[in-house]
Amino acid sequence: MSQVDEIRMQVMWNRLISVVEEQALTLLRTAFSTSVREAGDLSAGVFDPRGQMLAQAVTGTPGHVNTMAEAVLHFIAEIPREQMFAGDTYVTNDPWKGTGHLHDITMVSPSFKGDELVGFFACTAHVVDVGGRGFGADGKSVYEEGIQIPIMKFAERGEVNRTLLAMLRANVREPNQVIGDFYSLAACNDVGHKRLIEMLDEVGFANLDELGDFIFSRTRTAVMERLAELPKGTWSNEMLTDGYDTPIRLTAEIEIAGDKVNVDFAGSDGMSPWGINVPLIYTKAYACYAIKCVVAPDIPNNSASLAAFDVSSPVNILNAERPAPVSLRHVIGHMVPDLVLGALAKALPGKILAEGAGALWNIHISARPEKGKEGERAEVLMFNSGGMGARPGLDGLSATAFPSGVHTMPIEATEHTGPVVIWRKELRPDSGGDGEFRGGLGQIIEIGAAEGHEFDFSAMFDRVTQAARGRDGGHDGAPGSVALDDGTKLRPKGWQHVPAGKRLILNLPGGGGFGAPEARDPEARTTDLRKGYLTRGKK
Repeated sequence: MSQVDEIRMQVMWNRLISVVEEQALTLLRTAFSTSVREAGDLSAGVFDPRGQMLAQAVTGTPGHVNTMAEAVLHFIAEIPREQMFAGDTYVTNDPWKGTGHLHDITMVSPSFKGDELVGFFACTAHVVDVGGRGFGADGKSVYEEGIQIPIMKFAERGEVNRTLLAMLRANVREPNQVIGDFYSLAACNDVGHKRLIEMLDEVGFANLDELGDFIFSRTRTAVMERLAELPKGTWSNEMLTDGYDTPIRLTAEIEIAGDKVNVDFAGSDGMSPWGINVPLIYTKAYACYAIKCVVAPDIPNNSASLAAFDVSSPVNILNAERPAPVSLRHVIGHMVPDLVLGALAKALPGKILAEGAGALWNIHISARPEKGKEGERAEVLMFNSGGMGARPGLDGLSATAFPSGVHTMPIEATEHTGPVVIWRKELRPDSGGDGEFRGGLGQIIEIGAAEGHEFDFSAMFDRVTQAARGRDGGHDGAPGSVALDDGTKLRPKGWQHVPAGKRLILNLPGGGGFGAPEARDPEARTTDLRKGYLTRGKK
């Protein structure tokens, strides 16, 4: 390939990324659910006709993007090529063939140029409700957690499946929001398809074959170069998480050998009777993300870069089999990167950040009028983040969603969706672990129902009994806590009640510190005191 051709291909690669970014932004702008519209809990990508991911949108989460890379293959296996037509859109929320739980809707659309199938567009988003017990850990099987949609057609030749829509309306609490999000998902794939065909016509390409070969070959070469620089060997790490009612042990062993990084989760605790189990597809997504953050953070994420990482596990909490309850698979799944990074820290000492809050502190609120009073009913979902671990050379980021990467929803958007009031939302002093570099701070969030209302809420919290650990002499971050404003302690997981007139107080956990505290720059400590990150009573 000449230098001019190579430059041209690189330009087209960048153009393809802009196509999927517009695809994702279409979903972001048209979604009904605040979790999508305000938090960016979504993903979008373009795939070749074999189902290999060519490019992903920058907007989105690793849990969605990396599971989608495998999910498209399940769609292709389920729907024969002769049954694929222009104008089709396929859908599922199967946790084992999609993104790990029923609340995520994955849609895949074939892209035809004339009569030729040139690729697929896929997208995923978290919807506000799928029926069942609601978004929480209380289910004892996936059958209790909501409506299950097997891989099927949402639309054929542009004609929407009205039977599916009728079934959704009969099974969810917020049918307008949910069905609106289904249409938004389908629309974003349609935008991607239109932009792709425009691009191919403009440059005179009949299909994506040549560009795909260029993308995969360059990616593969770049990843192999990075792997060659890594030390070879095997390292392991263990971590305790809160679990539902008893702590859960997670174990990872990482082997760096030749042109592969192998991760095995044998030794992790068995499946839980509660909805915190993780399908392997989701475990793989976050394990690969953690490795890529260290090995190749600047190399585009596609099927070629992901192929360098093998993830395995016997049946356990990180490889839960159907029909295990999996609604809160993210709580344990978001701990996987810190688990993997802890093993990599032994291979690459001094180069890996400390543990952070990990799991999002999601809260699903079911608000209603007090008994005997009139008022509004609503399902309200909030995403909240604790602190990241400190990094070699830098303090941890405060109130930041790592590893998921979603945004925190604005208070105004949350209050607009239902009768709730956010009375306080501020950084939590002293929550970051001390060290040469301080862990990121958590938050304090105070939530009450609007006058004349009360609410039930689903707690989805971790790092309450098991704090984020510091690294290389850094101190642990502060654990979280859940209570009412009268001091009544509440459980970190499960559906619970907040009476009218009471407020829910969430103290989100902080990240661990990095390096010995006595090595911290005195000026940095003074700045922390001045900004209120550290109180004067803390040494």
